[in-house]
Parts: sequence; structure tokens; C-alpha cells
Amino acid sequence: MNFLMVDKLIEEALLEDIDYGDVTTDNLIPEGQISQGKFISKESGIAAGIAVAERVFEILDDSIIFAAKIKDGDRVEKGSVIAEIKGSSRSILKGERVALNIMQRMSGIATKTRRMVELVKDYDVKIVDTRKTLPGFRMLDKYSVKVGGGYNHRMNLSDYVMIKDNHIKAVGSIKKAVAKIKNSLPFTVKIEVEVENLQQLQEAADTEADVIMLDNMDVDEMKKAVKFIDGRFVLEASGNVTEENVRSIAAAGVDIISIGALTHSVKALDISLRFI
Repeated sequence: MNFLMVDKLIEEALLEDIDYGDVTTDNLIPEGQISQGKFISKESGIAAGIAVAERVFEILDDSIIFAAKIKDGDRVEKGSVIAEIKGSSRSILKGERVALNIMQRMSGIATKTRRMVELVKDYDVKIVDTRKTLPGFRMLDKYSVKVGGGYNHRMNLSDYVMIKDNHIKAVGSIKKAVAKIKNSLPFTVKIEVEVENLQQLQEAADTEADVIMLDNMDVDEMKKAVKFIDGRFVLEASGNVTEENVRSIAAAGVDIISIGALTHSVKALDISLRFI
């Protein structure tokens, strides 16, 4: 994890939330008052972002004591204590919302990912994320996927080539697109091609691509695609993957299942901070 980027994200989040101060806390709580509190999970799930939450308070007030009781990737139940905190009441109250927002989102992503991973544990397939992340939070979103047991797809557009439908339309065909870009790349850069039907799959199979994405295909089509490719390419399934159909997709025999919903519409894990 790039801690400089994390610090920048936290600082911007604190500026957004505190701005010119906290008119409630600053007018109610005297300077020097000390409080203790606990971060408590209000539902079951997978914890993530604990160190990031701690960093929020370090940036605000380095005298605060933050003691994690579990680690990222641990399963929590309703009532589980994630961490304890002690220090300036003012500082804790000012950092509370930012720390919770980040940890809740990260834990929600880890929880969703773990469910998907467990659903396909009987198959030789990887659950991966996409670039459908919250702007500015991609690093944390993708870290959370890994905490949940998933894998990261490309981090950004510079990671490797992915030729999608609009690229194909702009160039003219799958074969033209792969041939053109193959001549411009170092041999170490992989090429992935998105196909929407079996006809496009056949065209992609005649290229020097490395990975073929089966975009929004039904399970029957995926099975035919797997049989046709017969191990010659890595096959990725993507599009409208849910908890209800992910096992069927895995059973079709693909190598990778990419799921945008891990990050683009995640339900945050309910966590609260309670003073004691």
C-alpha cells in the first residue's frame, strides 16, 4: 500500500469534513479532556482498513492511543471489538467520521469479496475486481478485495492492454486491433480482448492475445467458449455476476471471474465508535 497516497487521501477527507473546525465539539468539549472508546462491529463480516483508521487519528493528533484488537482479514460478529482508542476527546470526535467511513467501506468490500470467494471455493477460478472503484479510493478498494481473498485486475490503464468493444469499433476488428498494438508493445505487456459472442471469440482465438474476456455471455455460451478454447488462452468471465450465479459461472470452466460489484455498489459494514 502506498502510504503517501493514503495520507493524502486522509488529509483531503479531513479537510472536507472539518474545514474551519467542528462547531459542536469545539463549543462543548473543553481542551484537555480525555476520552476512551471502542470501535464495535454491529454486524458480521470481514474487517479491513484498521490501520488506515488508525492513521486518521495519527494525522489529527499523534498523542492518541489506538489499539487494534484484530487484524485486517479477520471475521467479526455483531458486538466484536475491532479497536480501542484513548486520547483527546476533541481529536477523537473530529476524526471519528472519516475513520469510520473508510473502515466501513473497506470492510464492506472485503466482506462481499469473501462471500464470492467462498461460493466458488470448489472450483479452480480466481475472483478479481475491476476499475469500477470510488475515484480517489482505488488503492484502498483494491487492497480490500485482496483482504477478502480476491485478486486485483489492472490497477489503471497503464498496467496492461485491454481491448474493449469501443476500441474494436474504432479500429475495425479484433484482429486489426491486436496486430496493431502488438507491434507497439514490449513483449512483457499482456493483451486482453473483450468478446461478446462466439463469433468474436473465434476471431480473437486467431490473434496473439493472452487473455480473452467473455463479456455478458450466458453460462451455456461460456461452456461452449471453454470447450472451443481448450486451454489455449486464459478465459475471463465478466458482466452481471451475482452471488446467485457465480457458482454456475465458475462451473463453466473459466479461469477468472471479474466482478465490478465488489467495489462499485458495495454495502458498507456497520461499525460504530462508542465512548466508555
